[in-house]
Amino acid sequence: MTTPRRALGFWALLALVVGNMIGSGIYLLPASLAPLGWNQMIGWLVSITGALALGFVFARLGARLPLAGGPYAYANAAFGPLAGYTTAWSYWVMSWVGNGAVAVAVVSALDHLFPRIGQTPGLPALLAVACVWLVTMVNIRGVQAAGRLQEVTVVLKLLPLVLLVALAAWLLLSGAPRAPDPGVAITGDHVAAAVGLTFWGFLGLEAGTVPADKVEDAARNVPRATMAGVLLVGLVYLLISGAFALYVPVGAAAASPAPIADFLGLHFGPGVANLVALCAAISAFGTLNGWVLVQAEMPWAMARGGVFPAWFGVENAGGSPVRSHLVSSGLLSAVTLLNYQKGTAELFQFIASVSLAAGLLTYLMSALAALRLHPQDRLLALAAVIAAGFTVWAEYGLGGEAMAWGALLIAAGLPLYWAVRSEAASG
Repeated sequence: MTTPRRALGFWALLALVVGNMIGSGIYLLPASLAPLGWNQMIGWLVSITGALALGFVFARLGARLPLAGGPYAYANAAFGPLAGYTTAWSYWVMSWVGNGAVAVAVVSALDHLFPRIGQTPGLPALLAVACVWLVTMVNIRGVQAAGRLQEVTVVLKLLPLVLLVALAAWLLLSGAPRAPDPGVAITGDHVAAAVGLTFWGFLGLEAGTVPADKVEDAARNVPRATMAGVLLVGLVYLLISGAFALYVPVGAAAASPAPIADFLGLHFGPGVANLVALCAAISAFGTLNGWVLVQAEMPWAMARGGVFPAWFGVENAGGSPVRSHLVSSGLLSAVTLLNYQKGTAELFQFIASVSLAAGLLTYLMSALAALRLHPQDRLLALAAVIAAGFTVWAEYGLGGEAMAWGALLIAAGLPLYWAVRSEAASG
C-alpha cells in the first residue's frame, strides 16, 4: 500500500470546507425559510452556535489525531472498532445518499438556463449521473486535482452571494422601503423548524478532517480551515437571510424556485438572473466535487482499519482510493436514477432529510469521542456537550420517517462488519 502524499495546503483545505457547506442549499433555503418570518434569523443563530461547537470539536480532534477518516478515527480511538465502523458507515451513507440531491441540484440550475433539459424525458437523470462521473474522474486523478477544482468553484460560487449582500447593504443605506412584517409569531416550534432547515447548510464542516493524512501541516491547517470555514459560511448565511427578511415579501420569496436569482434579477435585469443561475449550477457542482472526494475516503479508511473489505483500501499512483470512488459513485448513481421520478424539489427534500438522519450519528459520536479522549480539556468538553445536545435535538426535529430510514440504512451495514471481523478472526 502506498503512503498518501500530503497534497492539500491551507487554502485548498479551506476551499474544501467552505465548498462542502455552501452548495445548492443556500440558493434554495430563502424560499423554504420565508414562511417562518424572523424565526429564521434565530434558527440561523442557533445553527451557527451548534456548527461552531461541532467545528471546534473537529478542529481540536483533527489537530491531535490527524488520521484518515476523521470521525471514524475518533470514534474508533474512543470506543473501539464497532463504534468506529458504525460512525464511518453512517457518514458514508450520508455522503453518497446526500450527493444524489446535490447532483439533481446541478441539473435543476441548468434547467433554468436551458428549459429543454426538463422537457426531455430521462435527460435530467442522465445529466445528473454524468456530473457525478465527471467529478469522480477528477478525484480519481488524485486529491491535488480535486483540491484545485474546489478552489476555483468556491470563488465562483461566492460571487453572487457577495453581490446580494452588497445590494442589501446599498438598499439599507439608501433608505429603500422594506418588506412588510410577515407577522409570524416567534415560538419554540417555529425556531425548531428553522433549525431543521438551516443546519443542512453546515453539513461538510468536518470535511477538512476526513483527508487529514493528506494535509500539509495538519495539526495547524485542519483547525484553522475548519473554524475559519464555519465562521465565514455562517456570516454569509446570516447576511443573506437578513437581506431576504428585510427586502423580499414572504409570498414572493416562498413562491420563487430561484429566490437569489430573482432578487438580483429584479434589481439588475434578467441577464444577471441567468448568470446567478449559472453560478448556482457551479456552486452545486463544486459541492458535488468536494463530497465525492470525502465519500471515497471513508471506505478506504475503514479498509485500512480492518473493519471493511481490504479491496476498498487500494490506491492508484496519484494516492486516490479508486475502488472506493467507483463503488460510492455507483451507489450514488443508482439513488439518482431510481428516485428521479419524485421530481426535483421532492427528491431534494427527501434525500436531504434521510441523509442527514443517518449522518447526524457521526456528529454525535465525534462529540462523545472528544469527551472520552480529552476529558481534561474543559473548553473542548464544553463544546462537545453543546454539540452533542444540538445533534440530538436536530435529529428529533427531522421527524419519524427520516429517522426510521436513517436507522435502517445504518443497520444495513452491520452484517458486513461482522462478516469482515469473522473473516479476519478465522484467517
